[in-house]
Amino acid sequence: MARMPFTLPLAFRLARRELRGGLKGFKIFLACLLLGVAAIAGVGSLSQAMLQGVKDDGRALLGGEIDVRLIHRQASEAQLAWLRDNSARLSRTADLRAMARSRPGQDSGERTLVELKAVDDAYPLYGEVGIKPEQPLQEVLDNRGGRWGALVDPFLMTRLELAIGDPLKIGEAVFEVRGSIEREPDRAARAFTLGPRVLVSHDSLPATALVQPGSLIYHHYRVDLPEGADTKAWTRDLNAAFPEAGWRVRGLENAAPGITRFIDRVTLFMTLVGLTALLVGGVGVANAVTAYMDGKRATVATFKCLGAPARLVFLTYLAQILALALLGIALGLLLGAAIPLAAGPVLAGYLNFVIPVGVYPWPLTVAAVFGVLTALAFALWPLARAQGIPAAALFRDVVAHQTTRLPAWALSAIAATGGTLGALAVLNADDRLFALGFVGGTVGTLVAFRLAATGIVAIAKRVPRPRRPGLRLALANLYRPGAPTGSVVMSLGLGLTVLIAVALIEGNLSRQVGEEMPEEAPGFYFIDIQPQQLEAFTDLARNFEGVSEVHDVPMLRGRITGVNGTPVADLAIPDDVKWIFQGDRGITWARTPPDNGEIVRGSWWAPDDSGPTKVSISAELGEKMGLEIGDTITVNVLGRSVDAEIANWRRIDWSELRINFVMVFSPGLLSNAPQSYIATVHIAPDREAALQQAVNDQFPNISAIRVKDVLSRVSELLGNIATAVRATAAITVLAGTLVLAGAVAAGQRRRIYDAVVLKVLGATRRNVTMAFLLEYGLMGLATALIAAVIGSVAAWVVMTRVMDGDFVLLPWSIAVTAIAATAVTLVFGYAGTWRALRQKAAPLLRNE
Repeated sequence: MARMPFTLPLAFRLARRELRGGLKGFKIFLACLLLGVAAIAGVGSLSQAMLQGVKDDGRALLGGEIDVRLIHRQASEAQLAWLRDNSARLSRTADLRAMARSRPGQDSGERTLVELKAVDDAYPLYGEVGIKPEQPLQEVLDNRGGRWGALVDPFLMTRLELAIGDPLKIGEAVFEVRGSIEREPDRAARAFTLGPRVLVSHDSLPATALVQPGSLIYHHYRVDLPEGADTKAWTRDLNAAFPEAGWRVRGLENAAPGITRFIDRVTLFMTLVGLTALLVGGVGVANAVTAYMDGKRATVATFKCLGAPARLVFLTYLAQILALALLGIALGLLLGAAIPLAAGPVLAGYLNFVIPVGVYPWPLTVAAVFGVLTALAFALWPLARAQGIPAAALFRDVVAHQTTRLPAWALSAIAATGGTLGALAVLNADDRLFALGFVGGTVGTLVAFRLAATGIVAIAKRVPRPRRPGLRLALANLYRPGAPTGSVVMSLGLGLTVLIAVALIEGNLSRQVGEEMPEEAPGFYFIDIQPQQLEAFTDLARNFEGVSEVHDVPMLRGRITGVNGTPVADLAIPDDVKWIFQGDRGITWARTPPDNGEIVRGSWWAPDDSGPTKVSISAELGEKMGLEIGDTITVNVLGRSVDAEIANWRRIDWSELRINFVMVFSPGLLSNAPQSYIATVHIAPDREAALQQAVNDQFPNISAIRVKDVLSRVSELLGNIATAVRATAAITVLAGTLVLAGAVAAGQRRRIYDAVVLKVLGATRRNVTMAFLLEYGLMGLATALIAAVIGSVAAWVVMTRVMDGDFVLLPWSIAVTAIAATAVTLVFGYAGTWRALRQKAAPLLRNE
């Protein structure tokens, strides 16, 4: 170690001289690093850009500096007065679902469900509504000649064949279409909607007759704070003034929680996909360094014969590898930094806010560190091997492959680099538990494929020798010294595992939506049925031709505010049930247990129970939260806190799409509260349109949600997700393909030598080609079978543990992927064989 300062300059000088020979043999090395680094840098940069966009547009996305939301009811006069007195500006809006009808008064008018938004004169406090043709918002929505104006989604204009000036009936009111909505500033991205948007004046709501006791209406009060006011202090004062209001209050720090969660999850997933691609590419790095050092045997042997210490040899080639790695990483960073520029405008249109373009140093730094660690972790092995082999062995290595045991320092360095790589992946993730599972799964998969490669070699050694020379040679090539079996199995296997897992997850989701649900699902959900309308509605539905079943229940909205006296904010809530505590949930009351939920713990109350309020909860909520019979849950309903004792748990099958609730209360307090009803109707498909028309004609306030439309939207959404997942999985598959090409290139010198020897011994081109193709075909088939097992296990874990769904093995999906993988392996194997067969025998034999 004392001579290290003198060794380093000489190593750098020798490395610089050797690099003058160009990048021959390192193109795949550079491509592997570039691909992985670009994926990580691009995803990180795009995530930072989107989060910055949310921060910059926070007021427009939220609709103000603070958003106060109530369900079912408007703010009282006292609450509204407090909001006015403690704000610089105040805007109120109402969101609800309703049925819209074109050509009112005619039987031929089309009907569809819409998302209605009623706004006041102060709307929007921030941002602007994009209107086509361009005109002032309030003039568009004002009452002209006895008819209110409406702005509609362009999709609705196409669906109902509307034009500017046409009438549009919503509830009991007839609106005039005066423009289309090009942009709605406070409409944050929503992955799932039940209908197109219609924008109307808040003053027009009474004319629709849609505002009824218990109607599902979201009332928003957007506040622009007085100058110098503190958001947290303002919120504390509001809640102190009205402690039982039951509203949800959001500030700028939580302006678009759905978008933020979406960005965080996508970033985590995509970063891990990029890291997977980088790790797969690491095998390509090892292959490229191995092939490069294979071609430098004579040079290394000469160095050692001239007295060069092993340390000088190692440092010389490490300097070359790091210089080339930095080149690949730099190219990857440039590509990754440009991704927000390309993807930003596309995502901005979907997410409804501006995504600022810029250079984000932190994700680029993280990607660069990942790249350097990957290059080191996978390059140290072949470099240390070349250092440790004696000079004479290097000269003989072509015909007698020399193995050597790596020194302890090299093994320690590889372990330290790999451990740092895993630690960085975990520390850089928001969901560190998930990232830790990913790192553990990746390590386990790498070990599994390494063991699988060892198993393939062992089996090939022990099987009886076939009589056919080509097959015998193919089997021998699997375990010969320097065989590429290990690198091919690992590189191809990782990509295949991801692809098979994605195919199985997508297939299971599609099967559940497209095959299972429609057979059991009702034809319609009808919402906002008023108590006085229930009897007439059920008579109409039950007596309608084609209807086989009608089921109705009362419904309110409530928010869990505490469990056993502990506020929700102080609870440790598992991720699986966080959705139950986020915002308001649908609740109901019943005298008898529902027929679509099995009671698994506790017992139901008496039908005429008039004691303290009791509640039946889903078994999932009870299990995840560790609740017991007799515990209490506090729910805020219509501004009043209700303490309910847990009476039983129910096992719920949500996939049936029947009416069900996480919480069902005993009769008493809730049965006397203002409420509406929700109903499901099973009907023959060819009678659905007629039933929707009949209900809308008799009850304009009742909204019909067609289940087939919802399932179609879900299928479309899943299709988009599947396409995105397949595209990201393709990054890993592309990396695996590059590595497979690198594995073929790494063994090319030995393959040429083998081909020449075989031809000299009398083998024909056909014999050699078949032997090599059989070799790669066996490797590809074995790898595909192993990847099918590991990928199926991964898909099962995701479907049953992460998504809480059912899993069915889909052999056809696996078979198609396995066949494709074997074909790809054969193509690359043939490419390498064809190049080997083109070599002339005489020049090679003379050199030897």
